[in-house]
Amino acid sequence: MVNVKALRVGAVSALLVAGLGLAPVSPAGAAPYCGIRWGSAADSKPAYSTAKVVDVRAGRHACFDRMVVDLRGKVRGYDVRYVKKVYTEGEGRHVPLAGKADLQVIVRAPAYTDSGRATYTPDDRYHVVDVDDYRTFRQIAFLGSFEGQTSFGLGVRARLPFRTFVLEGPGKTSRLVIDVAHRW
Repeated sequence: MVNVKALRVGAVSALLVAGLGLAPVSPAGAAPYCGIRWGSAADSKPAYSTAKVVDVRAGRHACFDRMVVDLRGKVRGYDVRYVKKVYTEGEGRHVPLAGKADLQVIVRAPAYTDSGRATYTPDDRYHVVDVDDYRTFRQIAFLGSFEGQTSFGLGVRARLPFRTFVLEGPGKTSRLVIDVAHRW
């Protein structure tokens, strides 16, 4: 025997959900945003390099914003992590960054030659790349190069997932890449 009252309640519930435009909750195992499975924990490789930092640039992608540090030689080490504040290399001066989260990017390679001549000198230390129209990036600042390491401050919209990796080439160059997702 069919329970007519139960059928009516079920039908009314279905119509109510459809009428309100409510979508069913996705299962716990659903794929994350853009397939990104990154986190926000620090990423570090301890080795130092004789490579020289020569440029910094940024790009926009469908699911993330990208910062690239170009080096002449092979980058071997880096440290990328969210911090409460970023500071200049050597002097230790606080550099306020735009955005709600600060990502400190340390490249374990200098931005100067063995004789002390700079290999990277941005026009504006506090805005090394124009990221005004980016979804996630708010500011990229050059924090300096001291005792064999070079630092940058990356101001982002919020504490979002990121990944860090190194690309070799072309030739004797390499690139440290930092991607920050647009959302979780």
